[in-house]
Amino acid sequence: MNIKINDKDDVILKILHYFITEEDYKPIIINGLENEIWLENMQSDLKLIRINTNYIHNEEQYKNDIYKAQSIMKSIKKNTLSFRMTMLNLLLDTGESVKIMDSKNIETIKVSKINDFKKNKVVNEFFPKVKDAVLTEKSDAIEFFKLTEDMNQKTIRNEKKLEKIFSPKKPVMTYLLIVINILVFLSSIVYGDFTHGYANNYVQIFTYNEYYRLITSMFLHGSIIHIGFNMYALYILGPVVERYYGKSKFLLIYFVSGILGNLFSCLFASKITFSLGASGAIFGLLGSIAYFTYYYRATIQGLLKSQIIPTIAVNLLIGFMLPGIDVSAHIGGLVGGLLISMGIGIGDKGRNQDRINGIVILILLIISIVYLISNK
Repeated sequence: MNIKINDKDDVILKILHYFITEEDYKPIIINGLENEIWLENMQSDLKLIRINTNYIHNEEQYKNDIYKAQSIMKSIKKNTLSFRMTMLNLLLDTGESVKIMDSKNIETIKVSKINDFKKNKVVNEFFPKVKDAVLTEKSDAIEFFKLTEDMNQKTIRNEKKLEKIFSPKKPVMTYLLIVINILVFLSSIVYGDFTHGYANNYVQIFTYNEYYRLITSMFLHGSIIHIGFNMYALYILGPVVERYYGKSKFLLIYFVSGILGNLFSCLFASKITFSLGASGAIFGLLGSIAYFTYYYRATIQGLLKSQIIPTIAVNLLIGFMLPGIDVSAHIGGLVGGLLISMGIGIGDKGRNQDRINGIVILILLIISIVYLISNK
């Protein structure tokens, strides 16, 4: 049996195969479109790839097509809360008289054969690996099916990775932290209140070098309502962070966020103020979830905007409205959670530059705060 593969399908398959298997792009579904394929990779400089096989026969139709592409791109940008959205627009069926014009945040190229793609200046600038990619001019049926199978296997591997990340896991570290907090609280009742000797206070820490207070104060609570609220929040948020990042990274996020929250508290507190509680660390967990959902915003669309950001905003607002709540510790913990999550990265994903930036900014922030506290 002879199978004929037309030139356009051959080019489309090879471009798809390259972006999916070599550049880690994933197809996205956009309702109402015909003869268009959209791919996304939120970690790439060109976040969107559009492959358009509709015939564009004149400049007026080309302008309308660009307007449509920009509208869709703006919608994706809004839904994913992206600060900047860029796209590579590949036109596979364009009249010779149509001239490509510059469009904001859209790089458009005509592609009639695979070398138009492989040797294009823009493609080589953004995707240097394309020079070494095996992209022959014409495929036979065997190669066609092999490329299809490669893409299927890549998709299956990606799905398994996502399943591993999102699958439920026993939150051992979360439960351990809850138990420790409860035991410390019960001990303070049974053996007498010892919070004054271990609570957060910048004079005790930076004048008498009692740096242990930055950690011990995270396990102290002033009342049954205080510990009940914090432990409930930890019970809800802890398993999510532990599942997304793993046990060791979860602990790192928790303690770095708590310490930075306490440093923020020291910066804005008076000499006689003693603060305590796990809320700085818990806000750090919120920050880490926000970073994760932003990172996977194309996979779990809408979650960041509809749930995470409102939750953070409401909790901060409550802190400003009610007396006795250390809002500075909440803000510090939130910032700490975001930065340490950026620094440690998410699995084998993420750019090294993002991790370096997260670590450098966190270190500089800690040094700055310590300096300001020491000179109060």
